[in-house]
Amino acid sequence: MKVEQIYTGCIAHAAYYLESNGEAAIFDPLREVQPYVDRATKDNAKIKYVFETHFHADFVSGHLDLAKKTGAQIVYGPTAKPGFEAIVAEDNQLFKIGDYSVKVIHTPGHTMESTTYLLIDETGKEHGIITGDTLFIGDVGRPDLAQHVIADLTEEKLAAHLFDSLRNKIMPLSDNLIVYPNHGAGSACGKMMSKETTDTLGNQKKFNYALRADMSKEEFIKSLLTGLTTPPGYFPKNVLMNIKGYESLDKIMERGKKPLSVEEFEVVATETQALVLDTRNADDFAKGYIPNSINIALDGSFAMWVGEMIADIKQEILLVTYEGKEEEAIIRLSRVGYDNAMGYLKGGFDVWKNSGKEIETVNRITAKEFVRKYSLEKPVVIDVRKKSEFDSQHVVDALNIPLNQINNHLAEFPKNKAFILNCAGGYRSMIAASLLKQRGFDNFTDVVGGFTEIAKTNVPKTNYVCPTTLL
Repeated sequence: MKVEQIYTGCIAHAAYYLESNGEAAIFDPLREVQPYVDRATKDNAKIKYVFETHFHADFVSGHLDLAKKTGAQIVYGPTAKPGFEAIVAEDNQLFKIGDYSVKVIHTPGHTMESTTYLLIDETGKEHGIITGDTLFIGDVGRPDLAQHVIADLTEEKLAAHLFDSLRNKIMPLSDNLIVYPNHGAGSACGKMMSKETTDTLGNQKKFNYALRADMSKEEFIKSLLTGLTTPPGYFPKNVLMNIKGYESLDKIMERGKKPLSVEEFEVVATETQALVLDTRNADDFAKGYIPNSINIALDGSFAMWVGEMIADIKQEILLVTYEGKEEEAIIRLSRVGYDNAMGYLKGGFDVWKNSGKEIETVNRITAKEFVRKYSLEKPVVIDVRKKSEFDSQHVVDALNIPLNQINNHLAEFPKNKAFILNCAGGYRSMIAASLLKQRGFDNFTDVVGGFTEIAKTNVPKTNYVCPTTLL
């Protein structure tokens, strides 16, 4: 059977391409749809359907643009109420893709419209299931997202629905089926996903905690809800965009790919109060940046951290990138609904610096220098990793203020005493550094390489949470 996973690692997302006899279907496409069009063109195939497993929270889907460009019909599972033309399928409904069939299996739980698609080949043999966020490899979808859009859909109710969907709809299927989930490790849509992105259903029945045959519904609900972290704030906003519709990516690109001189950049920044987003890596940002810029580097989980750290999804944004990276930055912003890029600094930061304009820097030290400061000065150390990372091991007496909680805990940062920032490798601590600089803090130092490098030294470390840790 010709089914292809199209995986985008920076947001841990999997779309799927299915083709038979000149007809094709795309499942859960990303916002930039041209790669799917090109893939079908390579096979001389016409995209007939765009199947959506549910209204996604962690990204804005490309269903509308793809349908507009190809004439494909958008398909959702039962109970979906899209704000645009689409097929709302019935449970067990069949769709033909060339000689293949796609069967709709309504599997509510992650959301109420969540649907699994059973792939059937030309001989009638069941090949695999495209599960969306119903079933991951090693995990299942979190049931606490829909309540942020529909208040009476509590996480307990959704978890109960998910238990029934898994037991009554998924687990009775053949062990030989290949499971094709929407996400892999790194996604915030689950809590313990495998780094593997496909598996057989039989293996998942053996090793996935949520598919244990003798698990009661009560036990399932408790297990599923234990350890869930607060979902990123942009999730409900992405859901609403996926339900109601959005501006085409072509228009967003046209607006964002506007080269601006230093003078034009300053005028736009002043007139619109746009946020200056610097997407260079931490090392280069620390050496010099435009005052009041925020650093979220493209070489990491860019879209996720934009969604976590920029509260207003409609915020106007001016970009500072490496030359040739402007389009990538705009596309990756749009994946999570940040559609208001207003242009970019032509020539990048070097043009700003060479013009004689004011610049800022971030003080940094190596792990070896950290050892000396720690032993002689006993500075305040603030670790911005997730609590689970911090609990695993951290510098003795360090405080834990996770990056995504910084804006709510600025009062915890000392104003009149020097402190040192660290994360795992320097990516998140530089985001924190840029935010703190923007808010007037200048009495801190960042550790190059973060805790990964610190752990190689002889600085006292512990895997017990210090009593002074901010929870």
